[in-house]
Amino acid sequence: MKNTLSDLNNALFEAIERIQDDDLTDEQLEKEIKRAAAVTKVSEVIIRNGELALKTMEHLNEYGYGRRGARGDDNLAPIPAMLEAKPAMPEAKQ
Repeated sequence: MKNTLSDLNNALFEAIERIQDDDLTDEQLEKEIKRAAAVTKVSEVIIRNGELALKTMEHLNEYGYGRRGARGDDNLAPIPAMLEAKPAMPEAKQ
């Protein structure tokens, strides 16, 4: 997995395909259902995180990349580091 939403989507569909395998024993099916439930829970958190990042970017695009100081001066407060948008790092070649 390369940690993109497309990869996540593929993983979810693969989980569905494994669950639909008619050749699975009851024990194997139960194992796949548990695995799919775990993947689903993690996926929901990843999606919510992506939604937060998108909302942050929309807010910054609408209101600017800082805010006016309390005294009304022209200095803009910095964006908290955890909300900074940074380009994805290219994958290291092996």
